[in-house]
Amino acid sequence: MRIYISADMEGISGLVDADDVQPGGRDYERGRLMMAEDVNAAIRGAVTAGATEVTVNDAHGPMRNILPESLHPAARLVRGKPKQMGMLEGLTPEHDAVVCVGYHARAGALGVLSHSFMGHEIEDMWLDGRPVGEIGLAHATAAAIGVPMAVLTGDDMACAEMTEWDASVTTVPVKYARDRFAAELRPAEEARAAVEKAVAARLSTVPEAPEAPADPSELTVRWQSASVASTLLGIPGVTSVDARTVRARGDLPGLYRLFGVWMRVAASLTNQPPYC
Repeated sequence: MRIYISADMEGISGLVDADDVQPGGRDYERGRLMMAEDVNAAIRGAVTAGATEVTVNDAHGPMRNILPESLHPAARLVRGKPKQMGMLEGLTPEHDAVVCVGYHARAGALGVLSHSFMGHEIEDMWLDGRPVGEIGLAHATAAAIGVPMAVLTGDDMACAEMTEWDASVTTVPVKYARDRFAAELRPAEEARAAVEKAVAARLSTVPEAPEAPADPSELTVRWQSASVASTLLGIPGVTSVDARTVRARGDLPGLYRLFGVWMRVAASLTNQPPYC
């Protein structure tokens, strides 16, 4: 059994503020260790369930948050950037399941450190007319690759978003949002034990592969900046909805890769790197 773990940071146990998750923040060094421990709990659960191979993709910000020496030795780490597939780099049809650790709610939700990919730069997103953030887009892309999402961990708002998108995914809340930068925290050991137990239980039976989507998808993104939207119109296949909103159609995961290009263009125009 081959398991793929995509690890974000905003939904990690104990973390509530930008200083916890951004390099240079006063508590970032502690935050990256907390991130490794939540990921290690998921790895232990996967190994207990019989995983013979575990791939971990560091999917947050600079994508080199997890210190390799802090990671459980059963896993291989995909680290650094740029990556064509960003938060899903290294996911292939040979994997049996995806586990998302430390994920957060989409832009506009009152979840801990909620946003969609680029902090304040992306105002909203839709996939085939359905509001979407990092959770839904990762789920849909993994499904298009042929790999089911099995477990997601994060705050209660991220878990609720996952359940609304696909109720078959097991969710583990490690904290409960009180506002965008405040939460009621589960004790770290309790949260990690819950993650390990949930992953082991969910993966005790290999999830069924999802059906590939029959039709192309449409991704629509509303940006804060009209300049970003205008510049993206120079990319073939990108069309305008209004002054700040663009869309494109295509098959996933190709559309996911295209969105990665959009983010790099936006970053070059705004001096704001993709946050994730």
